[in-house]
Amino acid sequence: MSFTLPLMIAIQEASARVGVVTGKGLATIIKTRYGTRIVLVLALLLAIANTINVAADIAAMAAALRLLVPVPQFAAAAGFALAILAAEVFIGYERYSSILKWLALSLLAYPLVAFISHVPWGSLLVATVLPHVSLSGGFVFLLTAVLGTTISPYLFFWEAAQEVEEIDSMKKRNQRWSRRRMTKHMRIDNAFGMFVSNLIMWFVLVVAAVVLHAHGVTNIRSAADAARALQPLVRSFPHAGALAGGIFALGIIGLGALAVPVLAGSASYAFADAFGWPASLSASVRDAPGFYAVLAAAVLIGLVIDFTGLDPIQLLVWSAVINGFVAVPLIFVIGSISSDRKVMGQHTSGWLSRVLIAVAGLLMGVSAIATLAGLVHLP
Repeated sequence: MSFTLPLMIAIQEASARVGVVTGKGLATIIKTRYGTRIVLVLALLLAIANTINVAADIAAMAAALRLLVPVPQFAAAAGFALAILAAEVFIGYERYSSILKWLALSLLAYPLVAFISHVPWGSLLVATVLPHVSLSGGFVFLLTAVLGTTISPYLFFWEAAQEVEEIDSMKKRNQRWSRRRMTKHMRIDNAFGMFVSNLIMWFVLVVAAVVLHAHGVTNIRSAADAARALQPLVRSFPHAGALAGGIFALGIIGLGALAVPVLAGSASYAFADAFGWPASLSASVRDAPGFYAVLAAAVLIGLVIDFTGLDPIQLLVWSAVINGFVAVPLIFVIGSISSDRKVMGQHTSGWLSRVLIAVAGLLMGVSAIATLAGLVHLP
């Protein structure tokens, strides 16, 4: 997490800056620069990875709900999928997310569990700056998954699209705005958001290692398993484990309800930009039918995947690995676009941004190649 943070900040900042400066989505710029075929291939790969991720999130939400209410898994999954779609169509993502985002506070359960557990803080801090590295197939596979779920393609498209939506919203309200001011605000927001994201993931890893793995819990097959595992393992405070398990379950539901529209929506933005369709989460279905059709298809296909009974944790891992592969060409494309003076004018990337983006692309490229070699058993 220490080493991915600057890479995340650089790539997300570049994606957002493209949206602020051009007023267009990332897929539109890629289409103009590289052609429709390239952007359609990227959009299709993004949609595949995101749909698998949607399936995993819906399954995790359903499993978490079963910790609180005894309902059938498939009924809960169908209920969540349909409720999210209805909220997107009839409420709108802006209002919807402004309510649900408060459930993100449940992520504080991870620091809570870590601080009330027996954590070897000294060795932990050393490992944070001097990480263990292995060339084993399992390590490389999970490294690609971690990179793919943090430096993730759907965030690139979403980040640029949300900046465009914010500009459009300000224009409709006749608000004064400037690219310089928006860029400054975006950079602060992006850096803070990426820092918090990595900090929480750091605590997730700490809890998994110290609280779960150290007590023999090594086979988590669902979100419900993870939440249950927290309950008996916090020895120092008898009721803290149960409380953390409940908060964890509510957090999965709330964050899943936020994440599913983002995952499906990023694919919708990519396809809409590729085909020139109207694309906005603030638009009605009548005004942006193609955009919402892709969003609905991603959610419903994800629901169908859930009915196959596949392991949601395995789905999450595989979707992250796929994202790790898809991200590689996109990172270099973003680096090229954000450094192009013809596109960005005076807002091109500085030397530090270019270096960090190149390092991220090379690191993820090497990791993806090594993973692929391991999967096909190459020497």
